[in-house]
Amino acid sequence: MKSVYLIAVFGILVLGLLVAGCTQQVQAPPTITVTPTPTPTPVPPPFPNAIALNSYANYGGGDRQAEATVYAYKVLANYNWTSPMWNSPFAQVAAGPSGVEYGYNTETPHAGNTFLFVWIKIINTGKYAMYVPGPNQWTVFTNGVEYNQSAIPTPQVTIDQIPGKQYTDLVGSSGTTVVQPGASNDLDGYLIYEIPSSFDPTATYVACNLDFINQTVWKLA
Repeated sequence: MKSVYLIAVFGILVLGLLVAGCTQQVQAPPTITVTPTPTPTPVPPPFPNAIALNSYANYGGGDRQAEATVYAYKVLANYNWTSPMWNSPFAQVAAGPSGVEYGYNTETPHAGNTFLFVWIKIINTGKYAMYVPGPNQWTVFTNGVEYNQSAIPTPQVTIDQIPGKQYTDLVGSSGTTVVQPGASNDLDGYLIYEIPSSFDPTATYVACNLDFINQTVWKLA
């Protein structure tokens, strides 16, 4: 009788444990919140209407019209130049012992910079003489920064590896020069800019206010 009682008690305890196990709440796994990676917004180009090199832009109107283009560029880490002015005996004496030897000079940019040469051509397509934009009306934009030209302030300059004439030699510093009608009277010269060596030609632009109304921008590449 006693053993039956013990078996009964044991059975009750086992049953109680089973019931307790069955009624125990099962914890849900933690909720993991996934934050989606935002899609970067494309940065629009600063000059969406920029035209390609060697493309012409018209300015003026009626019988007074011209067209302008930026048709080439070249990059040099430094350059050598000479001028008949510096080759003259008077200029050599004026330069003194530390002056320009034999009329030659080497231009070196500031640390981290390079020289960008751009070639410009202007053709008068009208019937009368047309003014041309001054050197400072042509600017270079790269990496969000605008750069002005830095011509050599000496006339009739010859630069190694650079054909043609300085734009400033052709039009002067004020830009009051005119170009006569006809393609044979075209104005063709280069401007020099000092810009960062890390510049990207595909994100570099040459802009010019051709007159009071028309601004045109050329993309280097």
